[in-house]
Amino acid sequence: MLSMIGLVGGLVLLIVLTIRGMNLFIAAPLCALVVALTNGISVFIGDINFVETYMSGFSGFIAAWFFMFLLGALFGKFMEDSGAADSVSRWIIQRIGYKQAVLAVVLACAILTYGGVSVFVVAFSVYPMAVSLFKDANLPRRFIPAAMAFGSVTFTMTSAGSPEIQNWIPIKYLGTSPFAAWEVSLVVAIFMAVLGYWWLAKMIRKAIANGEAFEARITDPEIRERDYPHPLTGIIPLLVVLCISFFLHEALAQLALIVALGGGVLTLLIINHAHFHNLQAAINTGTTGALVAIGNTAAVVGFGSIAKNTEAFQQTVTLMTQIPGNELIGAAIAISVIAGLTGSASGGQAIALPLLAPHYLDQGVQPEQLHRIVSISSGALDSLPHNGYVVTTIRAICHETHKAAYGAVAALTVVVPVVGLALAIGLFSVF
Repeated sequence: MLSMIGLVGGLVLLIVLTIRGMNLFIAAPLCALVVALTNGISVFIGDINFVETYMSGFSGFIAAWFFMFLLGALFGKFMEDSGAADSVSRWIIQRIGYKQAVLAVVLACAILTYGGVSVFVVAFSVYPMAVSLFKDANLPRRFIPAAMAFGSVTFTMTSAGSPEIQNWIPIKYLGTSPFAAWEVSLVVAIFMAVLGYWWLAKMIRKAIANGEAFEARITDPEIRERDYPHPLTGIIPLLVVLCISFFLHEALAQLALIVALGGGVLTLLIINHAHFHNLQAAINTGTTGALVAIGNTAAVVGFGSIAKNTEAFQQTVTLMTQIPGNELIGAAIAISVIAGLTGSASGGQAIALPLLAPHYLDQGVQPEQLHRIVSISSGALDSLPHNGYVVTTIRAICHETHKAAYGAVAALTVVVPVVGLALAIGLFSVF
């Protein structure tokens, strides 16, 4: 009982501290220490102690995914600094019209995310354009985080073929490809896109009917006038990332993502070299951004490393794997709970798959089906208030509060993926 109280209490404390704005580098180890002390884990002494266990999870995640984060961040910053990201966004807006502000923001985020740009970088890149569009359409700005999150971390991030690491981590443990179960993935992605956009539009219409409108702020970014490259110079690097990952994933597995992102970076440098505003600054900012992004995720993975060594966690995992009926349901629940516990889709996968993959494979679950269920389910409960992307997007980028913006974000990044997950399980059960 004390173990469960400590585990749940540590998670609740982590959520509260992140909502209040505490840095994850402080909040995560502090809450992990609470979990450790309430579960009889020594701080310094013993085979399993707080310092070594936490740092093992922290450093292990960085060692496994540093180059993906680094190249993804550089790719995104190069897209931003060269004007390629803005050029693609403007091209989308010109085709569908400024009145379709919400759709434009969602599509811009979706294209950049599925093209391999880190979700953190996508948020920074699209936000200035989103503010301008919402202002012109006189839409409540508190829905900007929801629109960007919906386009970035739902139907694109966990879909077959996506270069985001949430679709690549399972490869290491299941021996699959990033295109695993692509037929079901395509149906689920379309369903989530339609359902999410309908819901987002409905929420915005209700807010407008209640008298809400756009409120300008002196801190709003201004889109500087510049010589933008042709939109194709932004699309080609995205296609390079997707093509390289497609042709090399069987030979190199998850390492193909390093080659793909590296190819995208080089392509941007070659075809957009004349349009860079400040290449050196982009490299420095991208590198720093990669360290912060992977550090925030690793900090929460460290929390999860402590959590998974508690009696309550082991009992929870055992309970999940003993759920009667369809094994995919048990896998989906287990991954969702662990991703929610860690507040990270990638972190939850990194912790859960070494424990769960052998069990479900031994039960006869098809690796391709398990891959897709793991990927989709990791992108549901991970978006609780303490999720690093949620905190960064709402507070640091959009300068909103959880009270104002998180309701819509939760609807689109938690509820919609859960419904999509149920659809995927149903399709796998039928076909």
